[in-house]
Amino acid sequence: MGKDIRDMRTLDHRDVVALNFVRKDSPYIFRRHFRQGLRSHVLEVLLRSDVEQEQRGYLSRGLRRFPAARPVRMLRIFRRRFSEAAQVLEEIRRLRILEAYLPPDLLARSEEFIVDYRSDGGPQLLLCGLQEAVFGEILDPWNLPLCGAARVSADLVRHAGRFVAGAKKMILEAGLIPDIAGVGNLFATRDGRIKLVDINNVSRLPADSRIPLDDRGYPACDKSIEALARIEEHLCGASPEKMVQAPYDRFLTAKRMHVVRELEERFLKNLKR
Repeated sequence: MGKDIRDMRTLDHRDVVALNFVRKDSPYIFRRHFRQGLRSHVLEVLLRSDVEQEQRGYLSRGLRRFPAARPVRMLRIFRRRFSEAAQVLEEIRRLRILEAYLPPDLLARSEEFIVDYRSDGGPQLLLCGLQEAVFGEILDPWNLPLCGAARVSADLVRHAGRFVAGAKKMILEAGLIPDIAGVGNLFATRDGRIKLVDINNVSRLPADSRIPLDDRGYPACDKSIEALARIEEHLCGASPEKMVQAPYDRFLTAKRMHVVRELEERFLKNLKR
């Protein structure tokens, strides 16, 4: 059986086709994506013919071109271990809530599936997802252009407003917020849409004043609230009055943000270790 894939640092095509739930004669090539998540392996699903052309190239007007193979889907294999089916279903339920609040065109949609994974530890539940492949530029919430700047299109402003409205409604009604704080979790596509690609780390807002940490020790809830505020302020041009209203009012105080920064620094130090 070999080593448990959830413990492996990276996966390649041979690792994937060796899995008991993947066909050995798959017409696809699985390539490690340059951006790996802390909670899941991320692999590009490529057509074999596209990979062959990428390697072999083709002649065009006397020049040999080598077009990069573009993924048709992204395969995500979760690292988390589940002891019972209810835990897996709860993970999927949070994704369904996310899909209910965010506009579908601003979300990298995913089809989740549960498999019976067999390793040296015996059969276990494993959660996977086939996700839409998103093409565009990373939208870094900590380094945003200002609303009205030359590089900020009217379409990006409009779609940013739709994204913020859906996320705030999810916060206020469901008490949940997706992880939009991480660099690479949001993309800006060529047509000006914001796409959330990290769709599985959804935080629950605390009912009290405590600062919750996710399963990796990161203050994802507070940092995502802060990132959302930055998007609304810098991309949507929100007025100062909006930035002190719900849901920002109890999270973006100077005292709380200072503690959150300390927790974030501790997380980054542990990550480097």
